[in-house]
Order: sequence, then structure tokens, then C-alpha cells
Amino acid sequence: MKLIVLDRDGVINRDIDGPIVAPMAWEPIEGSLEAIARLNQAGYQVAVASNQSGIARGVLTVDDLHAVNAKMHEHVIQAGGRIETVVFCPHSESDECECRKPSPGMLYTLSERLNVDLTKVAVVGDSLKDIQAAMAAAAKPVLVKTGKGEKTLELNKGLEHIPAYENLAAYVDELLTPDDED
Repeated sequence: MKLIVLDRDGVINRDIDGPIVAPMAWEPIEGSLEAIARLNQAGYQVAVASNQSGIARGVLTVDDLHAVNAKMHEHVIQAGGRIETVVFCPHSESDECECRKPSPGMLYTLSERLNVDLTKVAVVGDSLKDIQAAMAAAAKPVLVKTGKGEKTLELNKGLEHIPAYENLAAYVDELLTPDDED
């Protein structure tokens, strides 16, 4: 099975200051939904792994999160795609859990749930935590410049070896372009 794991906020949808607590605040990044559909059409399953510390802070309920994710699923389906599964970490940084990125716990959960070898999985994110989680799980980190991506590149020297793309659509364009081998 071919799997790609996406962070949600800043990769699929616009990142706002603070958690997205209602479906009306969820707004897709241009081209991201179609990119997911193209991945599916090329035989990839898509999963989402997202830190959601707003739950621990009491500004977001699990029901709120499910409502926001339902809108995301609905829009992806309307674009002709599908998200296989969503995992999230409800903890805050101070909880020191194993699931909150940069820890790889959510990626291990996906590996077990979907029976996939993480060394063959790209993890697409917009933050250093996403990159660190991918590296800790021996997955392939990919950075997009949407969301916090530009700032992540500016503030973290040494990421030059991590592939970086303007957005999810640009990454999918390159991934799905056949190599010119004669």
C-alpha cells in the first residue's frame, strides 16, 4: 500500500491563529483538495496526523474537532478524493505525551492501523515538529511553504536536505510526474 500522511492545518487548510473550533473557520488551501484526489487516483491512501492542543486547553472539544474534520472529509470527497483516516493528539506540550508531534506516536498509530512500513511513507507538513516526527519515525519528511512553512525554513537552518514545495499541489505535481527514463 502507498500511503502519504498530511498535517492538516497549513497543509490542507489555511492555518489561523489558534485552533479551528468551528467548521465555518475551516478553509482549504487552493489546490490541496484536488491534490488529495490526484494522490488517490494514483493509488495512494491519504491519512492526516494533527496536533490539536486546543482540546487540552479547553478551547476546542472533541465534538468540535469531529465537526471540522467532517467538513474537511466532505470537501475532499466533493473534489473526488478520500482521506483514509485522521489521527490527532489532544494533549498540550506540557503533557509530554508520545503522540504529540515532534514525537512519532501518531505515525506509529497509522503504521499499525494501516499495516504500512513508515520508511516508505512521506509525511507532509509545514512545521519543524512535522519534520521531526517524520524523521523520528524513519519516514520521509516533506515541507510545504504554506501555513508555517516559510517561517519554518527561515528560522531553522539545516533543513536544506528536506524537500520543500510551494504547497501540497506542487509536491503532488512532482511526485506524480513520471521520471524521464528512456
